[in-house]
Amino acid sequence: MGGPRRSPAEAVASLSEAIDLIRATWDAGRRGGIFADGEQYRIRGAKRGPEPAHDVPIWLGVLGPRMLRLAGEKADGWLPSCPTSSPGDLERGNAIIDEAAAAAGRDPREIRRLLNIPPEAAGVDDLLPFVLRDGVSAFILASDDPRAIQAWGEEVAPALREAVAREREAAGTESGDVMRGPKSPGAPS
Repeated sequence: MGGPRRSPAEAVASLSEAIDLIRATWDAGRRGGIFADGEQYRIRGAKRGPEPAHDVPIWLGVLGPRMLRLAGEKADGWLPSCPTSSPGDLERGNAIIDEAAAAAGRDPREIRRLLNIPPEAAGVDDLLPFVLRDGVSAFILASDDPRAIQAWGEEVAPALREAVAREREAAGTESGDVMRGPKSPGAPS
């Protein structure tokens, strides 16, 4: 894509700085330009804006421990893919993200957990454990087949919502939204 080849450590640092710069760009209400003296990016007075018309969350589809820590520190969501995940990846990833979020002064519940899923793994019985055990709150169906998308929207998603509500009610689990805190501590000015 035209960018320089980076080591794994440089890739993490680069993404971390990029998240801060993206958020600074979207902060069009703040006066002055964007200045940053990062290891990967140096910015001198870049213009802010345009401000997004609505909140634009930054989701990271990562699996490595360093990137998972970055997700806990700065991301709004974690979006791994079911076909590329191994058993235990979600549990391990959630633990790393939660620990990093807490260390960064964030409530781990602020970080939305999502999952890319193939149509063949999109049944209620397949997905219910991801919601109840792993905290996944949204699934993205990896398909462009109109029939699979229609079946998901009309049948699977409503049935999954009902099953989750039943299980949570039976367990006495309260549901509710978590308010998000500041986007990125230490973002460039």
